[in-house]
Amino acid sequence: MSGGLLVAGTTSDAGKSVVTAGICRWLVRQGVKVAPFKAQNMSLNSFVTREGAEIGRAQAMQAQAARVEPTALMNPVLLKPGSDRSSQVVLMGRPVGEMSARGYHGGRQESLLSTVVDCLEQLRSTYDAVICEGAGSPAEINLRRTDIVNMGIARAARFPVVVVGDIDRGGVFASFFGTTALLSAEDQALIAGYLVNKFRGDVSLLEPGLDMLHDLTGRPTYGVLPFAHGLGIDEEDGLRVSLRGAVRESVVAPPHGEDVLRVAVCAVPLMSNFTDVDALAAEPGVVVRFVDRAEELADADLVIVPGTRGTVKALAWLRERGLADALLRRAAQGRPVLGICGGFQVLGERIEDEVESRAGQVDGLGLLPVRIRFDREKTLARPVGSALGEPVEGYEIHHGVADVRGGEPFLDGCRVGAVWGTHWHGSLESDGFRRRFLVQVAEAAGRRFVPAPDTSFGALREEQLDRLGDLIEEHADTGALMRLIEAGVPEGLPFVGPGAPEVPAARGAQGAGVAGGLA
Repeated sequence: MSGGLLVAGTTSDAGKSVVTAGICRWLVRQGVKVAPFKAQNMSLNSFVTREGAEIGRAQAMQAQAARVEPTALMNPVLLKPGSDRSSQVVLMGRPVGEMSARGYHGGRQESLLSTVVDCLEQLRSTYDAVICEGAGSPAEINLRRTDIVNMGIARAARFPVVVVGDIDRGGVFASFFGTTALLSAEDQALIAGYLVNKFRGDVSLLEPGLDMLHDLTGRPTYGVLPFAHGLGIDEEDGLRVSLRGAVRESVVAPPHGEDVLRVAVCAVPLMSNFTDVDALAAEPGVVVRFVDRAEELADADLVIVPGTRGTVKALAWLRERGLADALLRRAAQGRPVLGICGGFQVLGERIEDEVESRAGQVDGLGLLPVRIRFDREKTLARPVGSALGEPVEGYEIHHGVADVRGGEPFLDGCRVGAVWGTHWHGSLESDGFRRRFLVQVAEAAGRRFVPAPDTSFGALREEQLDRLGDLIEEHADTGALMRLIEAGVPEGLPFVGPGAPEVPAARGAQGAGVAGGLA
């Protein structure tokens, strides 16, 4: 077998990432050697592979679902927004510069098609199956000419396409029909059918609509996935704690001690890798929330300033909203604060930035004896070390170089009193270190909180991925999906009018904003 499938969606956040991960986990449990693939991803949540390449965290999670090591081949193009109109372009795991949406869609994107096709072919030569994830919707008619992630890659690989729709939003039948009807005849020939996501209620009530959809389009629905709480995974965008739902809703995971621990995460602009706090939310008795007002820090036992793609912008935002003053008061009172990556940089004495914001020299909050200088070369690493007497693993993604001038060593950063700072993402996923850290936070906060001794973040993640595989196995037509993967596109799929409108080549890139156009 050297087959594959493209999972497209009627909209962004329809469930493509979840379905792709679920199919990968289901396939690997059937003995199929499978890899995920997303030609182009827009996300501020990224990951560093063992070879030092930066890819989207969703693809790293999908690789874990497939039980394989993530590589740059699985996400050759990553776009990291720096504003509403421009993004950093990461090609094969390395940044190659900033580009506007107009510039990207005006020619650069098309030139990358051969690169992404080559990556896909390399995966196909190594794995039995490759499950591709699309981006946004394949029916973005203003972007079709330069598309390399939806029908562009499906056509190049001759992969069948299954379109996922989120019925919880409403309008799923219109979305399925409209998505199909806005595609050209050549693209429609690859649309094999549909998959309903997040259904609540009695499926028998939905079946007449599915039959009518089949009559209208000539295409089957390959399954109806029920709405399942607590199925969060590493996200591309959005603002949600991935594992919080599962833990908060669990009836078997009350606080282990007498108190809960309240964690407030400052929702800074261009927040990146907020998945860092997932491991905290996985701890019984830890309540995590995102905040954007100084008053919301008052009852927090720990405040986290997370990573960001705009350190200087985040610093200004903290000051404008009074959060900076609140952080200064907390530090003076010995109340815990943790800065991660960009958040660590914000807590330092001074920032010299001629790369990201080009703001030159900017005063930081002065809570840590650290000076930051932005370098044009990005640090991409998978460090291993120890802190608080426990082993720690993490990953680094930053342009800022830290000159630590004092304090107590803490990973690659430092600690002064109850203020900690580090460039390491993912450190809180190390179970022993996380428990030791929370004990110190609880002591400083005066809380009778006790970390559960047996919480394993890795085991929780595996449970989540198995649940995704179960959803596919129990609620999708797996026999039909396997036939698609092995045999390709069914013959004789009918055309659904009116089809794609003609778009003049010169106008193909106009009107595309970064956030909506590249996601």
